[in-house]
Amino acid sequence: MTRIMAIATAALLLSGAAASAAAWPAFDTLDADGSGRISRVEWEKSVGTLKLDPAPTFSAMDTDNNNGVDEEEWAAAEKLTKGYSERCREASASWCKDAK
Repeated sequence: MTRIMAIATAALLLSGAAASAAAWPAFDTLDADGSGRISRVEWEKSVGTLKLDPAPTFSAMDTDNNNGVDEEEWAAAEKLTKGYSERCREASASWCKDAK
């Protein structure tokens, strides 16, 4: 539960806009060396080409602070990003620029 809360808090702090859930890339496309985790170097090389708006920071996704994002952390970040986007469209709060 703490891991999910950390990711949720980071996502909310890092974004003022709804994320583009449709553009979330597959884990394997960023894991260039096939190590089973996305390193900070791999993320920094790829993040500029991704169509995530806003893109989460590497630190927000690396919840165990081991300088790598594994498939579990990647899935949690993707789920949160998609959930945030959906909740934002339904929100009436002023923090969501896409609110009705």
